[in-house]
Amino acid sequence: MSKVVWIVGILLWMCCVWVCNGQGEYVLYKDPNQKVSDRVVDLLGRMTLEEKIGQMVQIDRSVATINVMRDYFIGSVLSGGGSSPLPQATAQNWVDMINEYQKGALVSRLGIPMIYGIDAVHGHNNVYNATIFPHNVGLGATRQVLLINTWDPDLVKRIGAATAVEVRATGIPYTFAPCIAVCRDPSWGRCYESYSEDHKVVEDMTDVILGLQGEPPSNYNHGVPFIGGRDKVAACAKHYVGDGGTTRGVNENNTVTDLHGLLSIHMPAYADAIYKGVSTVMVSYSSWNGEKMHANTELITGYLKGTLRFKGFVISDWQGVDKISSPPHSNYTASVRAAIQAGIDMVMVPFNFNEFINDLLSLVKSKAIPITRIDDAVSRILLVKFTMGLFENPLADYSFSNELGSQAHRDLAREAVRKSLVLLKNGNKTNPMLPLPRKASKILVAGTHADNLGYQCGGWTITWQGLSGNKNTRGTTILGAIQSAVDQSTEVVFSQNPGAEFIKSNNFSYAIIAVGEPPYAETAGDSDKLTMMDPGPAIVTSTCQAVKCVVVVVSGRPLVMEPYVASIEALVAAWLPGTEGQGITDALFGDHGFSGKLPVTWFRNTEQLPMSYGDSPYDPLFAYGSGLETESVASIVARSTSASAASTKPCLVTVLCLFLFPSLSRVFQKMKSYKSLE
Repeated sequence: MSKVVWIVGILLWMCCVWVCNGQGEYVLYKDPNQKVSDRVVDLLGRMTLEEKIGQMVQIDRSVATINVMRDYFIGSVLSGGGSSPLPQATAQNWVDMINEYQKGALVSRLGIPMIYGIDAVHGHNNVYNATIFPHNVGLGATRQVLLINTWDPDLVKRIGAATAVEVRATGIPYTFAPCIAVCRDPSWGRCYESYSEDHKVVEDMTDVILGLQGEPPSNYNHGVPFIGGRDKVAACAKHYVGDGGTTRGVNENNTVTDLHGLLSIHMPAYADAIYKGVSTVMVSYSSWNGEKMHANTELITGYLKGTLRFKGFVISDWQGVDKISSPPHSNYTASVRAAIQAGIDMVMVPFNFNEFINDLLSLVKSKAIPITRIDDAVSRILLVKFTMGLFENPLADYSFSNELGSQAHRDLAREAVRKSLVLLKNGNKTNPMLPLPRKASKILVAGTHADNLGYQCGGWTITWQGLSGNKNTRGTTILGAIQSAVDQSTEVVFSQNPGAEFIKSNNFSYAIIAVGEPPYAETAGDSDKLTMMDPGPAIVTSTCQAVKCVVVVVSGRPLVMEPYVASIEALVAAWLPGTEGQGITDALFGDHGFSGKLPVTWFRNTEQLPMSYGDSPYDPLFAYGSGLETESVASIVARSTSASAASTKPCLVTVLCLFLFPSLSRVFQKMKSYKSLE
């Protein structure tokens, strides 16, 4: 009952504000029938400098209160990685928390609603019981190349739509996704967040924005933010620009390339994202030729807002303004000036927001930053808020609660897992190992990643079985998936690190070994070794020499595999598959065929790095675009029993796709389509 009183009170107060602000007159910005551009101009004209600067601030939920939201006119709140209202918060818990913050924003003088953001980078990965999809590198493997007829062009769009409605289920209208980096060196600790080393694949995968935000109608002004309904969310293309090209793959470091290299490799996906109506762009921690991106006026104001004609707002990364100086925060006022002048509109200043507000107020009052720059920033923020309907529907409800972790979404994630798998080796054409027989006397399951599979999610690490603060109890381990997939008469024996005598004495029909990397995220994942987590190498060596084995590699990037390939009968890259691990066994046991293709080059040794297709020399273990295709058991049986193909063997095709990266002209050709932008 108290909540009803709260809401009624707010609505009555808003009515009073409406009347008082206009002395009983009509207030244009509150009228949903008016053009968004006119509403922005009207509201901006009513705002004080303090109210404008408040809109440019995004704070962490840990410091947000009703009073803070009201008194500082805060424009946005976010959940940092793993931050939630409760350890196992329900969708309703999230909605209630976010509505409390929104109430503070709504009782400010002008009642401007705040926008809540979260990292939902491969599903709603910070939320208990959400559906977790394969990470970007795995989805990049589903993007078939050349004329392969198994490609599903709408898969990533469907994943975006499912993610959007699960995010909305928790009352959140804004996600910091997708990451459209082009990873040029797997040493980078965030390579798993990149769809591919090939910018053409990354460009294609920006279709996820159409799932997250909705698809603009044909007559829509491309380049202007678009959010198509209450089951959609504002998206964020990140990290602008070149974060996947840093020297030696060091996270947040320096990308050394000329303008041609930057525009032809790292920029094209941003042009696509803007054309598809992305609402926001997040700036990278990294530098370009020594200049911090957070202070790069040429690329933010000049290229992003000027050449690409981006109309949404530009947001900093977490404490990104602090990191302009070295050491971070050592010259904060100068950093604030550099960032705002460069074109950043909303600043992610999670905790010490008072200092930022005071510094920016002082800089504007002293005319070190012109008021026109502030007005540009706030206009862009308001444009997105009006476009997404926040003024009409500021408070979330429980209408989408049942969508969180729904069976339909889990089925979609399982489909994405099996389509993301890349089969790199499979015996030989006359004697393939896969698909595996379900019925066998005894099989061995071994490895470091078979029963407790770690994977990355939005800057934090969880496991399929769950981790405190971010549990997903419905996730499936490889071991559990295998136990569910085989015939009841088949004995499944698990031994994480089986010895030679143990293997010899058990007479296994075959072994399935799951190995990979230790859990990590972001900078913690930077590596110049790229080796399997111990005792993975020893497990593969000892087991595969004693029994026919299939090795499943669970990782965010290629790992050192050349020393072991000769003894491995079948090799599968499973990437970071998310919660629906049964998608792996769907392919291993032949319910579905393998179809994925390498979105990155699989090196022989780390001395070759960085190495991408098109480089010279180019001598990988498995080339970009490689991937064996298999038929499902059902299709094999159907074909083998048909009169026309009675003697046909199962078809295995290796596709090595050779592409030349398009030149800079491709970017400028796309720019021709932007002539209609305003």
